[in-house]
Amino acid sequence: MLPLLVGGCSLAPRLNTPQVPTTDSFKEAGAWTQANPSDRLPREGWWMLYGNRELNDLQQRMLGSNPTIAAAAANYVTAKALSDQVNASLFPTITANAGVERDRQSVNAPLHSASIPAYYDSNVLGGSISYELDLWGQIRNAVKAGKATAAAAAADFENVRLSMSAQLADDYIQLRSLDRTDAILDDTVKAYTRALALTRQRHDAGIAPGLDVAQALAQLDAAQAQLSQTQADRATMEHAIAALLGLSASTFSIKPALVDIALPHIPTGVPAALLERRPDIAAAQRRMIAANAEIGVARAAYFPQLTLAGAGGVQSTSFSNLLTAPSSYWAIGPNALLTVFDAGLRRAQVAQARAGFDAAAADYRGVVLGAFQQVEDSLASLNHDHDASVQERAAVQAAQTSLDMSTALYTRGAVGYLTVITAQTTLLQDQLQALNLDTLQLHASVALVRALGGGWTPGQS
Repeated sequence: MLPLLVGGCSLAPRLNTPQVPTTDSFKEAGAWTQANPSDRLPREGWWMLYGNRELNDLQQRMLGSNPTIAAAAANYVTAKALSDQVNASLFPTITANAGVERDRQSVNAPLHSASIPAYYDSNVLGGSISYELDLWGQIRNAVKAGKATAAAAAADFENVRLSMSAQLADDYIQLRSLDRTDAILDDTVKAYTRALALTRQRHDAGIAPGLDVAQALAQLDAAQAQLSQTQADRATMEHAIAALLGLSASTFSIKPALVDIALPHIPTGVPAALLERRPDIAAAQRRMIAANAEIGVARAAYFPQLTLAGAGGVQSTSFSNLLTAPSSYWAIGPNALLTVFDAGLRRAQVAQARAGFDAAAADYRGVVLGAFQQVEDSLASLNHDHDASVQERAAVQAAQTSLDMSTALYTRGAVGYLTVITAQTTLLQDQLQALNLDTLQLHASVALVRALGGGWTPGQS
């Protein structure tokens, strides 16, 4: 009978996870199967696939100093502490008290008797114990909600780490892309400077009009302006990396360099073990579990609360007989509390809890659908940007040939300088577009890793 009273029942409804419409495989690549979150699998080091030691070092520095990650860690500790506080309600509360007093009784007090001394001592040594019987599962559901909320905070922490790592990888890739853009524009400025010298030489010889010199000068000035803007963009990206590392932008710098960043091979036949590792999906699911348990907490308020309590100890006016049997006292008995009328308060609380679960379930469904979309977007970008990159490299070669031929013909006076300008502009645009497509592929690979919840082990494919 006692286990039945202590265990009680639960008034939380059965958890119904929302169904999300899916297919057997991604639209852009690979087959997959649906599974449950397992965000506790290790994700560290996925950035090593890019084969860049400097990026690896920056990632390690960021994980230990990023303020956003530190705040997320503190939020998890807070949620865990709150969960532990709720968990304490499952156990009895035991208190001890001791007191030594010198008291004076009012002569004018009601029922005052002359036989009672006006001054007396009161020495007390005792304790009490109380325990609420969780007959309706209110405490157990509150504990369940607290643990689920703490688990969601842990998943949030992992999600912040993943997001910050992906952001740092993106920023570093963009920084090095800007270094390559700077190199292209620097070579372009040098080429345009030579072209300007050629037009001036031909103009001084009376072969070319002054318009050619003006056009060549305009081309050079535009390229120099573009180079200056690229350097400003690079400085901004360097400052962003400093902020991610928790450093002042004024004290941080990365030396410009032409760095090769490998495009990692990410298997397009993604297994469920990768997709299920997204920490934001795990967090959404656990918040849904917590919201479901809160319904049980709210419904339990309709039923009486039963508490077992006891108190005892010794009390005397003198220390000499404080620890004797006549000085002892005790009290024990159950207490029941039932709210008879609350003007619809409990009904509104249950309605609020149910609405909270509906919102959490909708959020969970939205996060899962968003995850599928992000994976599809990343796979599409990787596939199509690769094809475009191959075509753009061919365009760069053709544009370079066109410029060489145009310059040779202009030198012989066979074409006007406008033909050279057109070829120069086309080559620069194709070079920058080819670099942009390479950068987009790297960004898409980072986005895919992030969409899959982090890295993977060599055995997964």
